[in-house]
Amino acid sequence: MRESSHLLAGLRQRIARIAADGGLPGRPAAGWLASGHAPFDDALGGGLAVGRTHEFFAADTLDATSAAAFAALLALRTPGKAPLIWLRTVDAGRRAGRIYAPGIAELGGDPDRLLLVEAGDSKALLACASDAIRCAGSAAVIVESWGRFPLLDLTAGRRLALGARDAGTTLLMLRLGAAPAPSVAETRWSVAAAASHALEANAPGAPAFDLELLRWRSGAAGTRWRLDWNHDEQSFGQGVGDAALSGALLPLPARRAMASHGAKAA
Repeated sequence: MRESSHLLAGLRQRIARIAADGGLPGRPAAGWLASGHAPFDDALGGGLAVGRTHEFFAADTLDATSAAAFAALLALRTPGKAPLIWLRTVDAGRRAGRIYAPGIAELGGDPDRLLLVEAGDSKALLACASDAIRCAGSAAVIVESWGRFPLLDLTAGRRLALGARDAGTTLLMLRLGAAPAPSVAETRWSVAAAASHALEANAPGAPAFDLELLRWRSGAAGTRWRLDWNHDEQSFGQGVGDAALSGALLPLPARRAMASHGAKAA
């Protein structure tokens, strides 16, 4: 607990300075965190609900970076200059690598808004998360964990959800190297990397993501989406070659289809 207090003391001072410089309100406005992809947002009633908990799982171990990137880009779409708090354990830093500020800027985000806190272990991470969601002036909180997280049971999850709701803070739980399990999250997603569309001269295309809605407390799940990141507009949209998908529903990824055929052949 002393470690949590030490970490969050400096964090609160930084948020207070940003709030004083930018004239930020005490809490974010209620509403939705929109992706910018109109069909995707409309299907969710406007986007991801603000002041709620949303979980993101990597579809495969190799998709961990894509899941983290999607959560970060989504959080960076929050309006204004309100800080975004990213909490992770030291172990997560070793596994996923350091967050590269120039890379965030290259994608159109403002790395100055990102406040990174590394906790020593899962217990400290949970304590920091409980404090961070109540920090006045923060736009969103990302909590990155790797593997099983036994301390994050239904009781702990409910406390975080209530804290986020009361403060109006959007809580994005980045569960890497873990399998989806029952929780109190408003939405639960599986994120995988999608093949980007090459630009002129066969230049690398924009980051693209395959998403599957695993759970939605307010509606039906099971929908699949492809979202491409637009650097210029700083929003998600539909890829150039995806018009036939009508902007939303995706078939099963090719790699899963191939695995299924292989199983039948065996």
